Amino acid sequence: MTVIQKTVRVGVDVGGTNTDAVAIDVVLAAQGDANRGIISLKKTPTTPDATSGITAAVRAVIESGAISPSRIASVTVGTTHFINAVVERDARRLQKVAVVRLSRSFLREVPPFSEFPPDLAAILNGYVAIIDGGLHIDGSQEAPIVEAQVIEQCRAIRERGISAVVIAGVFSPIDETFQQESRVRDIMLREMPGVDVVCSHEVANIGFLERENASILNAGILAYARKTIRRFKRAMRSLDLRCPLFITQNDGTILDAASAARIPIRTFSSGATNSMRGAAYLARLDGGGSSAIVVDIGGTTSDVGVILPSGLPRQASAYTTVAGVRVNYSMPQLHSIGLGGGSLVRRGENGVVQVGPESVGHFLSEKALVFGGDVCTATDIAVASGRAVIGDTAKAEALLQGDRDFVGDARKRMKTLLERALEVVKTSPDPVPVLLVGGGAVLAPDDLDGASTLIRPPFHDVANAVGAAICKVCGSVDVVQGTAHQSETQAVEHAKKVAIERAIAAGAIPDSIAIAEVESMPLQYVANQIRTIVKAVGEVDFHHETQGADDVAEEYHDDVDDDEANEVDEAAKDLTVKKAVDQSRADPFKYRPLVRANKTTGADEWIVSETDLAWIADGCYVLGCAGGGTPQPSFIQLRDMLRQGHQMRVIDQSALQADDVIYWGGHMGSPAVSVERLQSTETVEAFRTLMTYMGHDRFDAVMGLEIGGANGMEPFLVGSSRFFDAPVIDADWMGRAYPTYWQTTLAVHKPGELVPCAIDSGDGKSIVMVKTSDDEIVDRALRASCSEMGSRVGMAARPTRTEYVRQYGVLNTVSLAWRIGRAIARCEARNSLSLVAESIIEEAGGADAAKVLFRGKIVAVERRLFKGHSYGAVHIAAFDQGDEEEEVAAAGRRAKPLVSGGRMKIPFKNENILAEHTSDDGTVTTVAAVPDLIAILDNGSGRALGVPEFKYGYHVTVIGITCSPRWTDTEVGIGVGGPKAFGYDVPYTPLGKYAEPRSVIEEYTPA
Repeated sequence: MTVIQKTVRVGVDVGGTNTDAVAIDVVLAAQGDANRGIISLKKTPTTPDATSGITAAVRAVIESGAISPSRIASVTVGTTHFINAVVERDARRLQKVAVVRLSRSFLREVPPFSEFPPDLAAILNGYVAIIDGGLHIDGSQEAPIVEAQVIEQCRAIRERGISAVVIAGVFSPIDETFQQESRVRDIMLREMPGVDVVCSHEVANIGFLERENASILNAGILAYARKTIRRFKRAMRSLDLRCPLFITQNDGTILDAASAARIPIRTFSSGATNSMRGAAYLARLDGGGSSAIVVDIGGTTSDVGVILPSGLPRQASAYTTVAGVRVNYSMPQLHSIGLGGGSLVRRGENGVVQVGPESVGHFLSEKALVFGGDVCTATDIAVASGRAVIGDTAKAEALLQGDRDFVGDARKRMKTLLERALEVVKTSPDPVPVLLVGGGAVLAPDDLDGASTLIRPPFHDVANAVGAAICKVCGSVDVVQGTAHQSETQAVEHAKKVAIERAIAAGAIPDSIAIAEVESMPLQYVANQIRTIVKAVGEVDFHHETQGADDVAEEYHDDVDDDEANEVDEAAKDLTVKKAVDQSRADPFKYRPLVRANKTTGADEWIVSETDLAWIADGCYVLGCAGGGTPQPSFIQLRDMLRQGHQMRVIDQSALQADDVIYWGGHMGSPAVSVERLQSTETVEAFRTLMTYMGHDRFDAVMGLEIGGANGMEPFLVGSSRFFDAPVIDADWMGRAYPTYWQTTLAVHKPGELVPCAIDSGDGKSIVMVKTSDDEIVDRALRASCSEMGSRVGMAARPTRTEYVRQYGVLNTVSLAWRIGRAIARCEARNSLSLVAESIIEEAGGADAAKVLFRGKIVAVERRLFKGHSYGAVHIAAFDQGDEEEEVAAAGRRAKPLVSGGRMKIPFKNENILAEHTSDDGTVTTVAAVPDLIAILDNGSGRALGVPEFKYGYHVTVIGITCSPRWTDTEVGIGVGGPKAFGYDVPYTPLGKYAEPRSVIEEYTPA
């Protein structure tokens, strides 16, 4: 009996325009075949019912390669089916989802679907409940699971006819002991057989809201995912293929069909990873050892990413947005630019040739000059310059006769766009190999600055299908572990072992497995806890039987609703939920806040709106100087309160009466806790505890501890009509975010005003501190208690007086945050995010009061924990400005940085401490230091980056804002405010002249 060797792997990639398929003989490839084992390929138009397009493409490669189906070892598909259903808001392909959260005391203030676009939420939001459960950051239980509560929720879910459920528990990714989510799932499957249950810890990691969002998207697409996978299986049977079916996932590896049907979200961005993996394979750079940049030039855009020495794409470190929803699961780090074969090319009013971002897209074959159209595209430029022979070349050659410089200028512009894209993704100034793939690869020049070599590998136009065919199996671990009873090395080794075991379980050949990635980092503010990420990859074991591999193929074969073409046609008719328009944001150029007189006091009050809150939140993060925690959960909480009819008011300090009772406070503890427990009401409870001790049943106004970060939003919660109905004073005690409570202008000028004070954990634990020998011990004592109370508490300080607010407070800082947020919104509205820094500087008092310190790219981040604080430094390397940026600067709109070239190091203790510049000749200069404000802006979004968001590769602008005179009239260089207080022997030198922020109330007081 002859044994037929299964040596051929078929890869398919379904794109928006084309479906590509290739067949690779892995034996030929291993023998050094010049074509890397590619024996046939086919590019076919993507059909409305993409399954028939896949069938046609695979049949074509089988026939053209004369391949016996019995030789095919696997078919691997990269598909946009699942993400398209979400992006297109396809109500026929999405299903209602019930969300059950696990926490006894938290998660009530920021509900599920809070960050979803209204139209998508309307399709997916089926039911929401919270039951006992959840963990603390140290892994202990907040509350145990109560089975009766789970059964009660099962009854409610059944009554609503919902068949998809998400279970999301606080700190579930570190729940190795209690396994709460898994226990709830077991109960639900017992009570509701056949229901789809998604446990959030199996989808993503730390970051509750983003993890829950990803789980909801995954649950919403499950039924359609099963149908799609079943159709793929059916297509294979029609081709007499009895081999395994795999689906490519976001990290460049594969899932078996059954796993893809369970976690389809892992395939959402697999197209880009397929191209990157295929490019490395075709260029023979897949053996590891060095990184390379891959530029995939399509019809509309160019996607630029990095292949690591492991052979896998570099993953995005921060949160990612999918269909308008923030998620935190594994996605490739990509930079996309508007350059493709269909990009429009024209000369602007200023005489400068522009390329893209507008494109004719899939109408290229009708609109381009070389195809008889009347639009000049990048493809026409490639033909006119002799780089490609496509269509009617005479039409393109006419371009040279009409404007001899036009083609040359367009080529230069394309080169600039590509070079700038390379600069974005590079993390080192050293040249690296650049691989050009995609149908538009002919658009690229023969050399690019920053590239050590340019490679257009053979078969570059089907690199995506090649990448699908050669994908490996992955086992990954992303876990938080304790290091109190084991070393960090032991924790990493344990994670490696688990990753290898998972790779074998997923179908990898044990002897082929290698550790591709290892990352270990301490959790901020939390002792003896590290997050360990390990990825192990190996070759596919085609004899491996994955548990449940045939479930998708056989379990649903009797479904009658299986006409995909009809489904596509009917989907447009059945979309009953129309895209909603978010009316909460106003035109930033026309909007005016509501200011009116209080009926009782007669004082003018600013009545806060959703637009105001959004702008204040963005401004607070800038003023947070990288600390204070993200204000986003607070914004959602307060926004929802406004929608429920509650009111928030702001007053100027001039409206205060001499004998007013003024409470103040905010949060203390770890932002790592708030990203899991979300925004809650612990600060309100701390106020109540202190009021009880002080014998107060009300107070007249509330003031923030600090305007920076999430704490800048807390006064609005406390002062809202939902709780104490007290106006928020347009002021705070820091003018920014600072690491400790005793580093306030009040403590500097009036020691002894911090006690009595109270803290509350939000789950029933409160402490009152009544006496102290000095202010510094207050913070140390409360921080020690905070660690024992869950590492996150609300704090209320001793009520203060009107005279102290006026003499020692930093005034009009709520107004300043609002103006900074408005500046960002205005730049966003007019597509001028490159000028955000200049707009913020103008709001902060102009060039005399604030400056652009540096522009560059984050190339390194250091972090360590010590006594409850996050210490470290972010390193930023300068990069060359592009032509467009130089034009802006020449026009006088872009500020010149205080220093340029070289590198900038910004040490932080929770917040940024100083900006230290090292020039190209090695000269070291301190250009700014606390108490002046040092903020790092993300050039991509125009918004501030906090310490948790510092990531390699981000393009940033560093700005400095002069501190309040409340700081400068103290001995800041020696005392609590300056760099010496943080252990840096650097004298404080003022960055500029202080400009008193303008009051919103004063400017917009009605006639």
